[in-house]
Parts: sequence; structure tokens; C-alpha cells
Amino acid sequence: MNIWNKRAVFALLAGSFALLAGCTRHSKSEHYFLIATNTKVPYWQTAASGFTDAAAVDGVTAEMRGPDGFDPQAEVQEFRSAVASKPAGILVSVADAKLMTPEIDAAIAAGVPVITVDSDAPDSHRLYFIGTNNLAAGRLGGNHLATALKGKGNVVFFTNPGQPNLDERLKGYKDVFSGYPGIKVVDVFDIKGDSGNAMDKAREYLALTGAQKIDAMVCLESASGRDVAEAFKREHAEGRVLIAMDVDQGTLELVKDGTIDSTISQKPYTMGLLGLKALDDVYHYPVKSLGANYAIDPFAPFPAFVDTGVSLVDKTNVDTILTRVQAAGK
Repeated sequence: MNIWNKRAVFALLAGSFALLAGCTRHSKSEHYFLIATNTKVPYWQTAASGFTDAAAVDGVTAEMRGPDGFDPQAEVQEFRSAVASKPAGILVSVADAKLMTPEIDAAIAAGVPVITVDSDAPDSHRLYFIGTNNLAAGRLGGNHLATALKGKGNVVFFTNPGQPNLDERLKGYKDVFSGYPGIKVVDVFDIKGDSGNAMDKAREYLALTGAQKIDAMVCLESASGRDVAEAFKREHAEGRVLIAMDVDQGTLELVKDGTIDSTISQKPYTMGLLGLKALDDVYHYPVKSLGANYAIDPFAPFPAFVDTGVSLVDKTNVDTILTRVQAAGK
């Protein structure tokens, strides 16, 4: 090959590499939404950071929307608004499966990929679910509490009834308690999306004595743990067990000082990160039919469920988790 032919080849290769370097399958016009149940709580802010971190790597646009308090109807409106903008995909945590299922089905029918995260709507046409095995989370907490109570005591729960993930956690606890006849579930209190209600009710529970004495309280969602702990402090509660949910810094500090016995850790950052990547993959490699019943298809292109993991945090490991949370700044 003479010098001129070599120069021509090098020029061609250089041009090809420049073209490839300038090409990407992504663009800022690709808009993905995370619809959360309550955008103000630290849990969802952490999930949003995972979502936007993944979007920054790919160079796409990501946005979290949702009510700033627990309001299933408002969440539906946010979801509808996101669908109307014809986004590349939506990640949604379901506050009320009955309300959200038809909305998810309508989005899928309109060609918008939808994946559920944190809280599922299994009867909808969502592609699949990414999040905690909430039944396992409840069983983890239940086994720990049964040991702490030595198999005997009165227990109350704080929750938002009808929210699928919380209902699953409650079932997990009750599954464990079925093997302990000495443990009695006295009440399942509806906080109505307001953790302040949990604090007020906790003070009432702490005033009960004798056979009605409440020996343990369990918070099935993230916000109420800190408020119930405040009730414990105000009433100088001793000899009672409080189990919380999630690992925001405030909750971890209360585990460290002993007010909260333990908390169940999830991975909202991981949910957001994997959720964005999953939606991006569906957008760029579309399936023939978004509405197919992939749950029963043995050749489905999607899993049924991506388990992001769950663990128990107590005094034995709280320092490690607290250091990690502080370093991440999430």
C-alpha cells in the first residue's frame, strides 16, 4: 500500500471514529417520570436521586412527581398528567391498587411503558415490579419482634391500609405471629397518611396499663417511626419495643440511642436506579406488545419481580449503616 492509500484509509477510519463518538442512542428529549406516593419524605427523595443519577449517566431527562403528602387520588392525577405528555416511560409506586390499575392499563394501551416500584399493582398490565419483597420484610420484622417479646405481648401497628406494600408487610408479621399464641395484635391503626396521627395515638397506647398494656409498636411505613419515637420520649416509655421502617438519618439516630429497637432497611436508591435503566431499555428495544400477559409467558422478555433486598438494622450494625447514609448524603 502506497503512502497515499494509507492516508486515505487513516482518514476514513478517523472519520468513522468521530462519527461513532458523536452518536448516542440517548437524548434529553427522552423524558422519564417517577411517580411517588409522597415526594416530601426522605425515602422518596433517595429513590429520586437513584433515578436522576441513572438519567445523568445516559444523558436523558428524569423527573419525580407526586403529591407532597399521602393522597392516592392526587397521585392518580400526577400519573395521568405524566401519561398525557407521552413520556419514554413511567416508574410508579402504587398508593392504591384499585385506583391506579386502570390508569396503568390505559398508559400501556397508549404505548407508554410502565414499571411499578416499591408498591405494586399486580393485576394491572404493568411490565413488572422492582422493589422489596414486602412479605419477607414483614416476616423479618416479625421474627425479630417475637424474639424481643419472648413470644408474648400485645402489639399495635401503624399503617395506611390499602397500600399494597404495607398490607404485604402486615401479612408477613401476622404470618410469624401465627406461630406464637402469646402474641396478640391489639390494633392496626390507620394514620391516614399523617405521621402526626401516629404520635398522638402512640401516646394513647402508652397510657394503657394492666392486661391492656401495649408491649410493642410497629411502623409499617417510613414517616411514622420518628413520630412514634417522640411519643416514647415524651411518655418516658420503658420496656416497650418499637420497630420502624427505612433508614433515613433521623430514624437511624433513634436506633442508635435506643429509642427505636430496630428498623427494616430497603433500597429506594437502587429501585430508582434500576427503574430508570429498565425503562430506558424498554424504550430503545421495544417489545411487540406492551399489553401482553408477560407474567405467565415462559418466554417473556421481562422478569416478574426484581427483588432489591431487605435487612434489619439494630444496635449491632446501625453505626455502619449511619456512616454510609451520611457519606451518601441521600
